Amino acid sequence: MTAAAFRLKSGGRVDRMKPLAFTFDGKPYIGLAGDTLASALMANGIGLVGRSFKYHRPRGIYSAGVEEPNALFTIGSGARHEPNMAGPLVQLVQGLEAASQNRWPSLRWDAMAVNQLAAPILTAGFYYKTFMGPTKGAWMVYEPYIRRAAGLGKPTTERDPDRYDARHDFCDVLVIGTGPAGLAAALAAGRAGARTLLVEQDLVAGGRLLSEPLQSAAAVWLTQALGELKTLSQVEVLTHATAFGLYDSNTVGIIERREHQLPDPAKGQPRQVLRIVRARSIIYATGALERPLVFNSNDRPGVMLASGVRSYVNRFAVSPGRRAIIATNNDSAWATAFDLAAAGLDVTVADLRREVAGELRARAKAANIDVLTGTAIGDVSGALGVHGAELIEYRPDAKMAKSTTLENRSADVIAVSGGWSPAVHLTSHTGSKPVWRNDVAGFVPGPLAAGQFAAGAVAGTYDTADCIAAGWTAASQALDGIGSRAAAGHGIALADLRDAVGSAIEPVWEIKGQRKGKAFLDLQNDVTASDVHQAWREGYHSVEHLKRYTTLGMGTDQGKTSNINALAVMAGLRDVTIPLAGTTTFRPPYTPIALGALAGRTIGRHFRPIRRSPLHDWHIANGAEMIEAGPWLRAWYYKWAGLAPETAYIEEMRLVRQTVGLADVSSLGKIDVQGPDAAKFLNRVYVNGFAKLPIGKARYGVMLADDGTVLDDGTTSRLAEHRYFMTTTTAAAADVMSWLEFLLQTAWTDLRVHLTSLTDEWACMAVSGPSSRRSLELSFPGVDVSNAELPYMGVKEFDFDGVPIRLIRLSFSGELAYEVYTPADYGIALWERILEASRPLGIMPYGLEALASLRIEKGHVAGLELDHRNTLHDLGLSKMAANKPFVGKELLNRPVLVDPERWSLVGLECIDPDARLRGGAILFAATDEIKGHGRGYITAVTHSVELNKMIALALYKGGLKHEGDEIVCAFPLRNEQTRARIVSPHFIDPRGERLNA
Repeated sequence: MTAAAFRLKSGGRVDRMKPLAFTFDGKPYIGLAGDTLASALMANGIGLVGRSFKYHRPRGIYSAGVEEPNALFTIGSGARHEPNMAGPLVQLVQGLEAASQNRWPSLRWDAMAVNQLAAPILTAGFYYKTFMGPTKGAWMVYEPYIRRAAGLGKPTTERDPDRYDARHDFCDVLVIGTGPAGLAAALAAGRAGARTLLVEQDLVAGGRLLSEPLQSAAAVWLTQALGELKTLSQVEVLTHATAFGLYDSNTVGIIERREHQLPDPAKGQPRQVLRIVRARSIIYATGALERPLVFNSNDRPGVMLASGVRSYVNRFAVSPGRRAIIATNNDSAWATAFDLAAAGLDVTVADLRREVAGELRARAKAANIDVLTGTAIGDVSGALGVHGAELIEYRPDAKMAKSTTLENRSADVIAVSGGWSPAVHLTSHTGSKPVWRNDVAGFVPGPLAAGQFAAGAVAGTYDTADCIAAGWTAASQALDGIGSRAAAGHGIALADLRDAVGSAIEPVWEIKGQRKGKAFLDLQNDVTASDVHQAWREGYHSVEHLKRYTTLGMGTDQGKTSNINALAVMAGLRDVTIPLAGTTTFRPPYTPIALGALAGRTIGRHFRPIRRSPLHDWHIANGAEMIEAGPWLRAWYYKWAGLAPETAYIEEMRLVRQTVGLADVSSLGKIDVQGPDAAKFLNRVYVNGFAKLPIGKARYGVMLADDGTVLDDGTTSRLAEHRYFMTTTTAAAADVMSWLEFLLQTAWTDLRVHLTSLTDEWACMAVSGPSSRRSLELSFPGVDVSNAELPYMGVKEFDFDGVPIRLIRLSFSGELAYEVYTPADYGIALWERILEASRPLGIMPYGLEALASLRIEKGHVAGLELDHRNTLHDLGLSKMAANKPFVGKELLNRPVLVDPERWSLVGLECIDPDARLRGGAILFAATDEIKGHGRGYITAVTHSVELNKMIALALYKGGLKHEGDEIVCAFPLRNEQTRARIVSPHFIDPRGERLNA
């Protein structure tokens, strides 16, 4: 195709009264409403649209559909710059900006085209062989340059300004594809009153019927069918939407593109919508993709699929040239020849077959089409476009011997057709293997799941009338399966819709010309037939190995035009049948989809929504500075204690150590455990015993993952004989709930236990400090909270003023402390009551920074100490493990996990009282060279109000056997080295006298 391409004076499905301005590589052009970017470029005589991936060979528009391997563009600019968009799928809109890709400094003069000179060494697998030497580690030198050269279009680094959305849909019948089979199926389902969704990836519905001449019977029926579907209230026709993946239980993922409908997507309307459709039945009417022929220089701009040429002529009223050669091995391409001749082109048909139906010859003669049978294209002349073709005598034999040159014929467009490959991709996504049919020389869907049906070209049926009948039959079967019934007859005059041209085929997979040249299988990735031959010689016989060794089918088109030809060539080389050679694995997505569409609204704050405690509003109104802690927004510190965190938390710690403070701990995970086997269940989950825990008592417990490492810790209270209340750490709440449910559903299905997450149901606050008991007495007059009534680890439930209250006496700070629970709706009222009643004691709220620092002084593990890499031994908790079965027990004592030299918990205190320790600092012995990963690291650090110096918890090789040793804490990011001494991690009250007060 050269500048000879032009807009026809009449015909087509474009609106000649609505011109649209657009730019390509910065130059202005005019197209028409109804155009795609590809058809508009062709109408403007633009033949060169891109460069190939490896050799940077010139490329032109090749097809009119999703199979397009060449015409990839970057659309838009700035933040809306989107690369690798296939031209036939981009609807032309006013002001569209398009740019070619993979070229520099320009499309016509591409410096990287020099790669063609290196073609002899850039063959299959060249990167495996070339970049491994000459020295060890050479790949690390090459890699940055290879990555820089790889790819086609370049993505933007700016934030996407547009909105994406997702929705869940249901239908009785999902019909994928709006060709004759899909339309017939939708009509049958719609007339029966079934809720029907008809999905089409093209900009308008109609499938291959859009490529028929406007006056044809098929085009007339298309108009009638679409008109009737609009009257059926239960039918939704969704265009510009791709069914990209099939999943379990008849679930289909669909991307609906709406950008062409939006004058300004930034105004709030979604640019694309991800639809998750659950269908009672699915009808695949996905059609078939035309295959190329493989001959020398078959990648020149101007070599196109015959079906694409026909679509541009009939649908878009664009002629791709003036002199055309139709190269084919089947009947269907003759329809393109007749339509081109009717459009005024000089047409030659070069059919590889020696025997062609007499009616085809007769029609060709009447249309002044030159017919050459037993003839193939051996080579194509031209550089940036087609100038002509070498026609050779085709003599089929097992070795595909070279054939005699007949003539060199002038042409500016070559339309090729190697037959049709049913689009079985979706039908294969859940594991169904396609089945080869010799009569159509293609794979058709294998056995489908219940409620799924294939109709039309995807099932190997190509005649329009037969497709309509097959679609109606598939819908009838689908309706039967859902308890409905189709009308007795479709009322469609099938005899009038018989195709004048059939699809008889003599498959040919490779044509060898007189001269050496490149015959391409994969146009996008520059994979040639000789690459497949080389892969075969080097032992890569499996089609999956072939794919990866040659990069065949690994581009944005996923090999839609190349896969069948390639595996057929490999089958011939192996001397096996095509089905025995097999196919590569079809996986979602069917066509590329934007990551934004998959994410939808689940980005930023909506990706992991911020969780707020029931007391959040009070904190904001009363001077709290908030901080993100995992998914939660928590009070960091309060301004009553200071205006900066580094001073405020010290005052808050001092408050708790000297009098009493109140902290919001509502973010703790809370799980209700009920059932006759609840005690047995907890006994298996925790390393320590829970079977004999008395009612009204709580117990600290540690649970392990099945690999023997610590999963989480927390406190569980027994409220009744068969009811327990478990608390977990904030960070692991969801993981623990999921883990416990997994165990009940898979490992211990016999246990009668029910779990309910209560994390959001209860507000919780910690009352901590020497005066905490007095604070509760003032807050709940008449409630006995004495040491005798509520001892350490005691639980008490009562109603106060009609509000349920649960008290658990336990301590995270190391002081006398209680956790007070109430339903979330009463959280603020209870919080304010405690503050007001305890005002004489000097109570004030304290935040997360002080809470975490108080636990460091006490030596309680949390945070990085519970990072799923440490064991009971590492954390000094091994004595908790009871002599009973529990999760993780079998792997807990593996030699590597009880090695005395493992990193284990220690305390650190600064030798210089004015020095500073930093979290994450790397630890070294005093005599070590400060280099590498050291002997451990600091997990948590604070200033101790009790010791008046910096202290820390850390993991250190050998742990407390080094107690008293001086070490160096190195922080390379600030080039700091601080001396510290290893001490017990329990900095205050090691005997627990305070919390037992």
